[in-house]
This record gives sequence, C-alpha cells and structure tokens, in this order.
Amino acid sequence: MVEVRWTPQATEDLHSIAEFIARDSSQYARLLVVDIFQAVDRIAAFPQSGRLVPELNDPVVREVILGNYRLVYRLKDANLDLLTIYHGARLLDPSKLG
Repeated sequence: MVEVRWTPQATEDLHSIAEFIARDSSQYARLLVVDIFQAVDRIAAFPQSGRLVPELNDPVVREVILGNYRLVYRLKDANLDLLTIYHGARLLDPSKLG
C-alpha cells in the first residue's frame, strides 16, 4: 500500500463538492464523501488500477471514476498524490494538477 497525500486542490475540491450537494441533501453529501474516501483507500491498495487520464496520456497520472466524479492522482515512488476531484462533465484543467 502506498502513502496517500491530498493536495490542497483535491482537499478544496472535496469540500466544494460536498458543500454543493449539501444544499439539496446533507445526507447524500456525507455519503459521497464516505464513498470518495473509500475509493482513495482502494487506490492506495491498488495504485495501478486507475486508467491513464486520456487528456494527458502521462503514465504516472491516473484516474478512477466514481459516479460522476473523476479522482485524478499521480504516482511517485511509494507515494500517491491525489491531485484533483472533479465532475466528469467538466473539462480537465491541467493547470490544477500541480
């Protein structure tokens, strides 16, 4: 299992997503946050399981799809940097990947 490091961007993304969903349902917002943390735990256990990000085609930057959201991460040695979490309907902004 690799060590997971959340970037400030990913932390802010999670907060913004939860806040947006909570406007309609705080229960669904909490459930999504739990699902995201569980997905990150699975990624940590199986870091190669994510697909290459099609827009980047960089072998160290991968993503896992969770519902409507894309969890984008970078593998570095024994570390996994969670770069961003964003809605799949939006275009990926490479400048937010640090």
